[in-house]
Amino acid sequence: MLESELGVDESVIDISINTDSEEENRAAAELLETLDLERIVRYTLQTLHIEQVVTLTLVISGDTEIQALNRHYRAQDKPTDVLSFPLLDEPLVEAPADLLWQAPEETDEMTGTVEQAVMPVFVTPAELSTNLGDIMISWPTMHRQANEAGHTIADELLFLLCHGVLHLVGYDDQTEAGYTEMVRLQKEILARAERKG
Repeated sequence: MLESELGVDESVIDISINTDSEEENRAAAELLETLDLERIVRYTLQTLHIEQVVTLTLVISGDTEIQALNRHYRAQDKPTDVLSFPLLDEPLVEAPADLLWQAPEETDEMTGTVEQAVMPVFVTPAELSTNLGDIMISWPTMHRQANEAGHTIADELLFLLCHGVLHLVGYDDQTEAGYTEMVRLQKEILARAERKG
């Protein structure tokens, strides 16, 4: 199984904290020290039957930075809770197409037809881990959502981390079916992690 392959000491997550204030940076660092984020990532991958060795980056940011990225990449000029930036050429998971992200579309200037963009494929050598990409979580938005939902900030962070990992490996919530499946998987994975924790 994946946990035995990775071993307890092998790091899967590279974490960076860059919120809008030093006080928030300290609070985020203190919370992260109390959580086993590696376990949530591993349970997510196990649930999806992904057995290869992977790495990813988690950035805890402020609303200013995440709003700028949300505006640039999603044309939504507002803070959001989590953004994911997959580095994969195609999803690692097998699921119906309406649950997965697709390659970006390009318009052929000569014919005007829309086609899936063909990206050059990068093959990670077998002896190296696959870098899934980056997850960015807004510290203030996470706080607001936790308060509104009536649960802890730690629970919200784990929920958003799980959500981000699902995006990195191929899931998309742009359809109702995709959203429903992602929420179902997040609840299953977090319940499983709690039972084993």
